Amino acid sequence: MHKILVPACFSAVNTKKHVFCINRNMKAVIRNLKPVTEKTLIDACKQNDRRAQKTLFDRYSPVMQGVCLRYVKRLEDAEDVLAEAFFKVLTHIHQYKGEGSFEGWIRRIVVNECLMFLRRHHNFRLTVELDQTDYKEVQTEENTVDELAASDILRLMDQLPTGYRTVFNLYALEGYKHREIADILNISINTSKSQLILAKKRLQELLADMQYPDSHFRDSADQNS
Repeated sequence: MHKILVPACFSAVNTKKHVFCINRNMKAVIRNLKPVTEKTLIDACKQNDRRAQKTLFDRYSPVMQGVCLRYVKRLEDAEDVLAEAFFKVLTHIHQYKGEGSFEGWIRRIVVNECLMFLRRHHNFRLTVELDQTDYKEVQTEENTVDELAASDILRLMDQLPTGYRTVFNLYALEGYKHREIADILNISINTSKSQLILAKKRLQELLADMQYPDSHFRDSADQNS
């Protein structure tokens, strides 16, 4: 494990296992520096450059905090998960070989950290699984919203139960297939499909309460399994 060096002037954000340090005043300093390319930034972080580590956090943490909040409801928990995730990003950055998107690499670490947090606090095996009859009935009823603004979806996610929200995130927003979700959460494929359908149905009900313009969710719950 590589040690993360931080200036003494950084204020500390405590997590359960680590202390991730943030200096709010650093942003003013960073703005005065020449633009840093992604490769240069990564190489500097691999050398444990403290300023580069802080720049990396400032550059990617706002988007990744949004990812955390899609999975973890409480802001305090999301911040804790984010800090743990970036600790892993910086300590394992040598594993990134420049293949594929660096932001995508960070995102996978963040999502995995969110799932670890949820598995510690939620038993996905207790989630509802529809039988074949209910599956067809609900599938027809939930087919009422096709295109929905991303901002509206994210705003409504907090109102979904943990199982619904997690499966919806993994399937609709991260692009996982039901078979993969079943493996990740240690549930059956049918449970994954059921949770997605029920999540859409709940979103439909919430949208109806908001009097959202009529449209339709694409019926894709039984595809890509």
